[in-house]
Amino acid sequence: MSRKPKKGYYVRGQFVAEGSELDLELKAELKGTADSSRTDLKRESDALQDLGKDLLTLRADLLAGLKLPDKLVDALAEARRITNFEGKRRQMQFVGKLMRKLDEATVEAARAALDVQHSGSAQEKMALHQAEQWRDRLISEDAAQAEWIAHHPDTDIQQLRALIRQARKDAQSAHDAKIAESTGLAPRKGRAYRELFALVRTALGGASEADDATEPPDEDEPND
Repeated sequence: MSRKPKKGYYVRGQFVAEGSELDLELKAELKGTADSSRTDLKRESDALQDLGKDLLTLRADLLAGLKLPDKLVDALAEARRITNFEGKRRQMQFVGKLMRKLDEATVEAARAALDVQHSGSAQEKMALHQAEQWRDRLISEDAAQAEWIAHHPDTDIQQLRALIRQARKDAQSAHDAKIAESTGLAPRKGRAYRELFALVRTALGGASEADDATEPPDEDEPND
């Protein structure tokens, strides 16, 4: 009596019987690969939607340099405009859908632009901190003037010394007024204090006196 042939299939020339241990292993492996693929796709999709959300904060000049599709640019602009939570959520889903259509080079360029913005912001904060430190040292330490001039010989020395003298006078006057009036307010900073900061900031390679990087005037200070 002939034996009934087993049901099965061939994998790389090897017969695999249905229900065998090898069959179960191969099916489990195949299922695992499919699940992993779906997980990877979901992860990539979420990452692209998050990237689209980050693009909402990107500076206009950096965004323009990416040369994104007009439809995506318009979708981002609309997302910025929407304030309703549910409406914004739906709009960001649409942005994510458009992001998934971008080629890999554009996606990498977007990430690079965000890195540039983040790095520039960190450098700006460090430069402002250095300028503040120099300004305070120049006002409080006589030796700091010679050190500053040695590092920045192009500085207008007369202007520097005049601003330091005036900033010290303003600080002393404000301190005396505080003691006399017992108002409890911090000593008010005068124009020389801010102009000295602007001079230092410019010499360090930052913004000029006319730029927004200079410190804002005190709220309780009258216009000069």
